[in-house]
Amino acid sequence: MPLHVPPAPPAALRTVLAALGTPSAVRHAHTPSLRSAQGPLTPELPLPVHVLDRITADGVPVIRLAGWRFLIRAGDHAVAAADTVGTSEGWAFSHFFEGPYVTSTERALRQAEEAPHPYQPRLLSVPGLYMLTLWLHADVAADASAGLPDPLDLLIPLAPAPPGIASHRPHRVAELLSLLTRRVGPATPPPPALSPAA
Repeated sequence: MPLHVPPAPPAALRTVLAALGTPSAVRHAHTPSLRSAQGPLTPELPLPVHVLDRITADGVPVIRLAGWRFLIRAGDHAVAAADTVGTSEGWAFSHFFEGPYVTSTERALRQAEEAPHPYQPRLLSVPGLYMLTLWLHADVAADASAGLPDPLDLLIPLAPAPPGIASHRPHRVAELLSLLTRRVGPATPPPPALSPAA
């Protein structure tokens, strides 16, 4: 099924296009593949990047939108990615990068296109485990900048995945969140306040 890639905020796309059009931004990026790319560079496949801050004691994930990521295509494949972040004045370009998550994201998106159901692709970062997943949201019409994983959603860990978690193996949300809860641990409630001694 085709993926329903959500539209990025226009301002986020404009900041990436402006950075790509600034030779010094590309030249000073730590991305040799971006600097040596032949032909035009095109930002494609905007994905909202959500961060899993914690899992509550009740097993509920606490998630926030951290930015939008664009794959930068040269020819027939992505050579880098560009991240944007929200600021008080709107969206701003953050940085270019390359590495395994770029190729792994492309691979997971191709994998998702073979799924029997349509999905809205997002990214879900788990900083506590240095982990990134492709989050396939079942509600393709949902606001991509908000919401929580749904039981019908799939999470595909990107390579490199943490030890004991297979990369590119789709997981139902409950299955992977259960594993993450054991790894990261649920947020524990604060200890009760001690009453002052009489």
